[in-house]
Amino acid sequence: MSIQWFPGHMTQARKKAGETLAMADVVVEVLDARLPQASSNPMIHQLRTFRQRPCLKLLNKADLADPEATKAWLAYFDAQPGVKAVAISCKKASDVARIPGLAQKLAPHRCDAVKPLRLMIMGIPNVGKSTLMNAMVKKRVAAVGDQPAVTKSQQRIDISSRLTLYDTPGMLWPKIDHPIDGLMMAASHSVGVNAYIDDEVATWLAGYLLEHYPALLQARYGFDLQGMDAVAILEGIARKRGCIIKGRGGELDIEKAAGILLNDYRTGTLGRITLETPTLREARARQLAQSAAVNPENSEKTRSADEDADH
Repeated sequence: MSIQWFPGHMTQARKKAGETLAMADVVVEVLDARLPQASSNPMIHQLRTFRQRPCLKLLNKADLADPEATKAWLAYFDAQPGVKAVAISCKKASDVARIPGLAQKLAPHRCDAVKPLRLMIMGIPNVGKSTLMNAMVKKRVAAVGDQPAVTKSQQRIDISSRLTLYDTPGMLWPKIDHPIDGLMMAASHSVGVNAYIDDEVATWLAGYLLEHYPALLQARYGFDLQGMDAVAILEGIARKRGCIIKGRGGELDIEKAAGILLNDYRTGTLGRITLETPTLREARARQLAQSAAVNPENSEKTRSADEDADH
């Protein structure tokens, strides 16, 4: 299943972001701590490296992520030039209060009213940018919702004579090359619901959880996982939660069960879960490269699509 979602307003958002970045000192990229690399927009990297701007990567929703995986990601990002990474929850005032100081260290020359520190908040949809903005300004200045792409326009906010924020809409990129990245973003509610089918995303998620977090699955749903595959997990959830399609002789409502699993993951009800680690991501990249080598025709189509997206 290949998930793609690039609403029309994102093209204009990218253009405007490129223009505004010329005035910013530090890019504050908000990531989902459960999928840090998959939720990092490559266009943001391209824009900030072109302008030679440092980046403060905020691994938001860290309270929902596996803490050991988060430690690995912080080390991974901190090893990159011009990058500082920190795990936070935008809902915690103490975490948000650290951000200006961390950004200041990346741009020490911007430190007074004559040269105020200018931060550009960027990230993909539904990672918590609006929540972060409201927390930093200490009032509601950005719309917050549980649907992707709530914010569609850019705004500037002068917090003080020494600190300015630029808020940008959530941006994806024209083509998600790695299918698993699309599945992770869909599972985490960062793409529009019209771009994917719940059953397919939940089946992938169930398989991942079965392999990496079986104890959390068993604790939440209360059935023995032995001998089960991803489809059987969804069937088990349907039975446990009474998801039955009326008038069909007891047929299981897999769509409803899929919604239950996705919601339990998204809200953290299942427990602290991370969908990728640096090591796992490298392994997936190798598998993708091997697949491209075996099927060069598909690889050529991918390159062609990438070139079309760049022009």
